[in-house]
Amino acid sequence: MNYTDRIVIDPGIMLGKPVIKGTRITVELILRKLSEGLSIEQVIKAYPQLSKEDIYAALTFASDLIANEEVIIPKAS
Repeated sequence: MNYTDRIVIDPGIMLGKPVIKGTRITVELILRKLSEGLSIEQVIKAYPQLSKEDIYAALTFASDLIANEEVIIPKAS
């Protein structure tokens, strides 16, 4: 999925947090709701401006972000 069609980062919207295009709904909010146990359908019911594709885009964005994260583990002294 190409999430760039659905997710935008704009310093003027939600302090630059990634949001679903055309909304002020952050990727973070979507992930938190899913992690609290809400189903995709429940998230959409709570935020009807979202679509299933928006939820998948948020998940893909987050997984790509983590996949490209570099972890530096300091050596024990």
